[in-house]
Amino acid sequence: MRRNSHYQLPITNYQMKRILSQCRKELAQFRRDRLSLALAFLLPLITLIIFGFVIRLESKNIPLFIQDFDNSPLSRSYIERLFATNQFEPIQNSSFPFFPAKESPEIRNPQTAIDQGLAKASIVIPPDFSRRIKSGLSTDVQVLVDGTDVNNARIIKNSIQATTIFFLRDSGLQSAFDKIITHIRLWFNPGRKESLYIVPGIYAVILWIYPSLLTAVAMVREKEKGTILQVYASSLTAEELLLGKGLAFLLIGICIAIVIMLISAIIWQLSWVVEPTSLLIGTLLFLIDSVMFGLLIGVRVPNQNAAVQAVALLGFLTALLLSGFIYPLSNIPFPLSLFSAIIPARYYITITRDAYVRGTGWVGIWFSIVMLIILGLLLFNVARRILKRMQLSD
Repeated sequence: MRRNSHYQLPITNYQMKRILSQCRKELAQFRRDRLSLALAFLLPLITLIIFGFVIRLESKNIPLFIQDFDNSPLSRSYIERLFATNQFEPIQNSSFPFFPAKESPEIRNPQTAIDQGLAKASIVIPPDFSRRIKSGLSTDVQVLVDGTDVNNARIIKNSIQATTIFFLRDSGLQSAFDKIITHIRLWFNPGRKESLYIVPGIYAVILWIYPSLLTAVAMVREKEKGTILQVYASSLTAEELLLGKGLAFLLIGICIAIVIMLISAIIWQLSWVVEPTSLLIGTLLFLIDSVMFGLLIGVRVPNQNAAVQAVALLGFLTALLLSGFIYPLSNIPFPLSLFSAIIPARYYITITRDAYVRGTGWVGIWFSIVMLIILGLLLFNVARRILKRMQLSD
């Protein structure tokens, strides 16, 4: 006889009680496991501190060798202007005793300074430097740059060129005025604080790695202890098991997010530049994605070692290299650029940097919110299908 069809809620009260029971069981096991507590709170703080202070995109304290054959007031003024940028650090040499220098063997050859790794750049000022400039003639200043690090060499070159142009204009020595003069104004981050760019990106890396790692390890532990067989034999459905475990580690992930954001506000004085609703909703969705990713890894791999390796390879490396955290997304070559489109950390970084730096609000981040929802549903559906196939058949 055919059953009468009737409308049912997506989750009934009975199913909700089973989900909450599974959640309470996971939280009780989590509190008793000291290793999990360390993974949840100690390691994220260590990661935040290390990444927040170590990663720097702008080179500073660059060792610079100066050889001044002119030794005139004008050449010394030029040298002072170079070091006034606070980007260079003088090293010891016989012709430049005017600034405190790094302790190093006395050297006289600018090429030797670079060859021995004592300097990243060398500047040689000719004997007729001041005379030719005051006479309205051009003069050549030799600049040698260590090109081992291409990005660093480009920064040194541009900084020396810009400082030289500024020195000539400020001293009234420019032979001809430029017909076009650009006035540059920095938007969103006029003080060029790197923490405003780096730390919000660290949120995405931390909140992607640790909640997913905790979830995957907890799921695999059920297999190793054999308790997963009891779940398979029970009436607990795959959806209820995933939602119960996922809810527990979602709550843990929210605690991790609160802790790292509070610590960042204290250490780096980060504050919201826009109404924080978009950040709060985006963080919740990103944590759901992270937990769903951990569940997917947990139902797929056989042991905890494999779970850790999978999260490290598929989670950490992608969040670090393919999310726009350090390297621009436009630099990612094809076809890896297509793979980066399904990395949730990519969209969450857009949300965090908007909340702490840009401040455009929902207009600028709505697409990222939509993508987090889509990716979360996709991860949950794949994990549900895999777990259903593993359950015992009736």
